[in-house]
Amino acid sequence: MGRLAALLLLAGCATTKPTTPGAVSVPIPPPQLETTPLALLQAYKVTPGIGQQCVPYARSRSGIKIFGDAYTWWNNAQGQYARGNLPIPGSVLVLSKTKRLRRGHVGVVTGIVSPREIRLDHANWQPDAIITNMAVIDVSPANDWTQLRFWNKDARMWGAVYPASGFVYNVADLPAPTGKATTTVSSSSSPTHGTPQQPLP
Repeated sequence: MGRLAALLLLAGCATTKPTTPGAVSVPIPPPQLETTPLALLQAYKVTPGIGQQCVPYARSRSGIKIFGDAYTWWNNAQGQYARGNLPIPGSVLVLSKTKRLRRGHVGVVTGIVSPREIRLDHANWQPDAIITNMAVIDVSPANDWTQLRFWNKDARMWGAVYPASGFVYNVADLPAPTGKATTTVSSSSSPTHGTPQQPLP
């Protein structure tokens, strides 16, 4: 009876119906969750940043001269800076305004691990702190970086899903990069955290 209950419980979590009698299918985590070693996910650094806010930090790190609340960067970039859905080192990730992120959030992409995983440097994700080399994954169905999760090393798990507008690039407002990111990061200790494999527009 115990084995039957366990099988029924697993079947309740199944993503697809069993194809053969007695077979049970279970959810398979996205590849990036399986292949990224825990040590690399845990490697991000948190340093004091008393009073440091995400907008001036992103502006100083990226050279993108946009002002205003973080969520406004996406619209404010129009006509000034190129925008798109492809993460490239040096670009600024813009998170949308939500109940939790009342002013949105911005951070600077420092490396590409896979088409669905990047590294991000940002300020005030935790109060009065600067975080470098934080893992961020794209969980959007279309792999267009509109739904993201951030690694929480205290909890040792991926956090809640946050909506994102996209990436702002430090180049003139011309057609933005498209396609899949191909740059890889071989080590969290790499000084450049990877470089883009395609030229910016």
